Amino acid sequence: MEAGPSKPRQLLHLNATETEKKTHPTFVRRRAIDALLQDGLPYSKKLVGHTSCVNALTFSPDGRWLASAGDDPCVHLWDFNQEQLSKPAWTFYGPRSNVFTLAFSASGRYLYSGDTRDDIFQFDLSHLNSPVGHVGDGPNSFSWSNTQHEDSIRAISCHPEQDHLLLSAAEDGRIILHDMREHPQYSQTQRTLQHDAEFTSVQYHPTMTHIFATSDNRGQLCLRDVRMAFGPLSQRRQQGIVHKYVTTIARQGTPRMARPEVSSLVFDREGRRLAVTMLHHVPTLYGLNDPYPIATFSGKHLPNGERVLPGDRTYANCCTMKHGSFGGLGSDQDLYYVNGSDDFRTYLWKVPDEAALLEGRSVVEFSDWARNRRPGEIGYASSMTGPRYVPVDLSTPLARLTGHDSIVNTALIHPYRPYILTAGIERYIRLHSPTSSSACTEPLEPTPKAVRTVAMSSPSTREAFLRAMGVMDDPASDDDEDGDSGAIALFDHILRQEGNADVFSVHPWEPDPDEQSSDESMDIDSSSDDDTDDEIGGVSLY
Repeated sequence: MEAGPSKPRQLLHLNATETEKKTHPTFVRRRAIDALLQDGLPYSKKLVGHTSCVNALTFSPDGRWLASAGDDPCVHLWDFNQEQLSKPAWTFYGPRSNVFTLAFSASGRYLYSGDTRDDIFQFDLSHLNSPVGHVGDGPNSFSWSNTQHEDSIRAISCHPEQDHLLLSAAEDGRIILHDMREHPQYSQTQRTLQHDAEFTSVQYHPTMTHIFATSDNRGQLCLRDVRMAFGPLSQRRQQGIVHKYVTTIARQGTPRMARPEVSSLVFDREGRRLAVTMLHHVPTLYGLNDPYPIATFSGKHLPNGERVLPGDRTYANCCTMKHGSFGGLGSDQDLYYVNGSDDFRTYLWKVPDEAALLEGRSVVEFSDWARNRRPGEIGYASSMTGPRYVPVDLSTPLARLTGHDSIVNTALIHPYRPYILTAGIERYIRLHSPTSSSACTEPLEPTPKAVRTVAMSSPSTREAFLRAMGVMDDPASDDDEDGDSGAIALFDHILRQEGNADVFSVHPWEPDPDEQSSDESMDIDSSSDDDTDDEIGGVSLY
């Protein structure tokens, strides 16, 4: 029978649609970025200004200002509008102890810091609004402070639209909603959420402004609703929780389960995905309305696809609080995720779309899991005998960035440019770029590729550790060009002690009947297919 005309026409239509798609400016730009990143980000330079470890980095909403802080009393601002990014453009003073979190307000006018002395400081940038490469005179001190917390501040998140609102999370188990208006809606007590574990992170959802995510040192990760978490007792429900994520893991061949501490979390710019950094485990990716993860980020393979050899160091997170970030590296979407590692590298992954990750995720019933057919495989489960959800493992990073001689704690992608900023134990920040030329700095040099190894324990390493602790005098301190030898020796010792810890030994998990009943009431084990982006756990997000 002669073929009808409909099929050729359909093929021509599909081909035309595909051609239009490939020539659309958005896709052209993404292909250009893929080509730009073909060799990773092999060029870099040090940004030197701090005198101790750099723990926190954040960009202003417009990408002009990079704020940095750490173990010294300085909060530095680096101006990405200037032609030579060689030193801080401005320095604020206020913190009297280690700073682990920084956040800009929605407009970028205010910068907040949180430290281990329980203090929150606000800095006003309104005098720094000249357009390019020049800053005016103004105060170097803070414009507001708060001491309501009673333990270390772990995270601050500013409202995505309103400058007068921010959330803070601390190890005292409290989330505090700060309202800068002269007449706040709630009293101080009504703006405090008390928990029975240490909070480790908090972040507003970027578009649904009454939703925020929290994590704690017991591994709980959830979404909360401001309208249910704060205010008079009559309107509070379930501590504001509207959705819980499953962070409990099982390993084939291991009888026990584990729940790692979630040390930090971050949304992508659209708020459709949530990435969490877990202690003694790999970073894990969740879809917003799915309780089970859709991907994990590991370093089992090199960027060229070859498997990392046994005994060679790769991604690990056993020793410090780390913070990763999403970014587009010049694209209009957050196609990439980056995080630092205990092996002195920074790992950059390209993230597939959610549909592909969901298709690749497998679900294994407990009866099959118990047969141990795939020894060592990791799955996520909400109960001891429940099904195991095995997410896609993104085991081949796009790039492994070098240039540090110790642990990298913070990795941050510039909101608009193809730059990655990294920092950690050393007193400098490193700016990474795919090209040697840069709009805000002199030509960049190739990053050193060699990665320092941690020496085995010996009398000399123990002596270096004692000098770092101040137990012994350090006659070579005057010869320490970078001033980082003491901090490096200290964390080398910690790596030797803790670097190979097994998550199932460090964070064992046993079911809590109260928590199980709470999960059941929120349908944590139910399929997420019936939930929409507008509704989570039966509660409307709008």
